[in-house]
Amino acid sequence: MKVNALLIIAGISLFACSKKEASISPTSGNITESIYASGTIKSADQYQAFVSVSGIIEEIYVKEGQQVSIGTPLLRVSNETQKFNLENAQLAANFNDVANNQGKLTEAEAIVQTAKAKLKLDSSLYSRQKALWSQQVGTRIEFEQKELNYQSSKANYLSANQRYKDLKRQINFGAAQTKKNVQISARQNEDFILKSKVNGTVFSILKEKGELVSPQTPIATLGNSKNFRLEMQVDEHDIFKVKLGQKVAITFDAYKNQYFEAEVNKIASIMNERNKTFLIEAQFTKAPEKLYPNVTFEASIILQSKQNVLILPRNYIKNDSIVTLVDGSKRIVKLGLTDFQKAEVISGLSAKDQVIKPE
Repeated sequence: MKVNALLIIAGISLFACSKKEASISPTSGNITESIYASGTIKSADQYQAFVSVSGIIEEIYVKEGQQVSIGTPLLRVSNETQKFNLENAQLAANFNDVANNQGKLTEAEAIVQTAKAKLKLDSSLYSRQKALWSQQVGTRIEFEQKELNYQSSKANYLSANQRYKDLKRQINFGAAQTKKNVQISARQNEDFILKSKVNGTVFSILKEKGELVSPQTPIATLGNSKNFRLEMQVDEHDIFKVKLGQKVAITFDAYKNQYFEAEVNKIASIMNERNKTFLIEAQFTKAPEKLYPNVTFEASIILQSKQNVLILPRNYIKNDSIVTLVDGSKRIVKLGLTDFQKAEVISGLSAKDQVIKPE
């Protein structure tokens, strides 16, 4: 009987000790209210490059990690049809070039000059015959013949001159048109050369030489490796709390127990209907020494902070409003800022009160 009594007493003592150990009092500390968000690192000006035409990759000019400038050729896509089109356009341009048709213009101009000289001669003979006929010298047939010759030479001259102008205009038009066709073909040929749109780094090349590609095929990823931005997805229920300029605490799996700082600088104006989130962008104010595009991170967008306030763990507060004192009684408390682990107690408890976890 004594042994049983001792066991009972010991059990009561252990229960009392465990209950006493489970009780805590509110403590003074700092608390921050924030919104959780996950995201991905993107480089400034990061984009995926696409070709504008279909074809086979004939040559790749750059390597991954290489620095490029705007307009740097990345690769060339081969297309025999376009190559032949450009060659045909160049042949037509050479054939229709003004210099190559100068002989035709010279010949036409010579005909004009001959017609002009004959007109001048026939005009002189006609004027002389007309003066003689006015004095009744010669015959009417001679006068009419000289007049007919003059009118015929005049028509021939005008016709030759017009043919020369038409030929010159036709040659100039043909030369200009075929040169324009060369420019168009050359411009289309440039579409087969993929060029960089940014000053930055080639992060990845997604295709190899000899592969068939189309305008729907991503070819490479480029961006600025010296400047990064943070892209975060925020739930629609929290978006109205987010404002420009708010501080963001960033953590990476690769940087254990380290926090980095950023600031919200862009809030999307439309929700992604698929996942019911808004895209938020932030800029580093305190960044890691080294970063890579597409690295994931976790973030806390800080809404507000308080220092030296009364704090209690949230798992000691039932329904964020009721606490259980060490004597088993209940008490209603009013909370202020809260985070995932703790809450600010505005009223209902003092630092001397002891509480236990609710059942």
